[in-house]
Amino acid sequence: MSSPRRSPTLRRRRLSAELRRLRRDCGLTALDVTDRLNWAAGKLTRMERGEWVRPNPRDVQDLLDVYGVTDQHQREQLMAWAREGRERGWWHPYRDMLSESYTTFIGLEAETATERTFELAVIPGILQTADYARALMSRGPAEISAAEIDHRVEIRMARQQILTGEDPLRLWAVIDEAALQRPAGGDVVMRAQMQHLIKVAELPKVTLQVIPFSSGTHPGTKGPFTILEFRERQDPDAVYVENVAGELFIEEPEEVDSFRIAFERLTAVAKSPEDTIATIAGLARQ
Repeated sequence: MSSPRRSPTLRRRRLSAELRRLRRDCGLTALDVTDRLNWAAGKLTRMERGEWVRPNPRDVQDLLDVYGVTDQHQREQLMAWAREGRERGWWHPYRDMLSESYTTFIGLEAETATERTFELAVIPGILQTADYARALMSRGPAEISAAEIDHRVEIRMARQQILTGEDPLRLWAVIDEAALQRPAGGDVVMRAQMQHLIKVAELPKVTLQVIPFSSGTHPGTKGPFTILEFRERQDPDAVYVENVAGELFIEEPEEVDSFRIAFERLTAVAKSPEDTIATIAGLARQ
């Protein structure tokens, strides 16, 4: 069954990968194709890297002709990805305040089947309340206005809609106990955040685990990360890493596997989902 969640970002990613494969199968270099189509230098390279916002169907059609793609079904599929890749995601109105990497992240997250996320110092964004998120942003590393904070909170809340409704995201979140113990916004805000975690953990496709201080050091001490896993084999899994220096998107299979192994080890030292809820409930009562 197809997913009602559809992401133009994922369609562009598929299209870029397939166009790159077709060129290589033909034994052509990017320069060969550029010369044949009389395109500007670097245009094809940017397309194959996914560095386009709205694919031009005519450009895609010209490439398929050069690559000798005659199968009508294959051509229709690629042209469909080009048209769907031109659509605007829900995040489009906020594009001016989002980095390219973060835009790609939330664009791919919109159609992710399973998300595995680890946080070391704060509650994962997809599980934050609005007040908790606002408290973090107001004391974050960047100086941003109150209006921009409001917009960023709106984005964070909009992301959370994929946890409910038809075909919800499968979320597995592992959180270091430090994130639960670090106050943000005062007791009222933290109590509401703890109660929100308990409520979200009741969703059938959400698994929540906490790593207690008693576990000592663990594979996540170097920092947070998020693994995005997709339904289709043609969509390779990816890892998103964010820190003060910026965001990093990792797509090399070997590197993604290293994060997957780290996440499995984190779940092994974390409390069970049942004990996690008991721990959070205890903190909420304090």
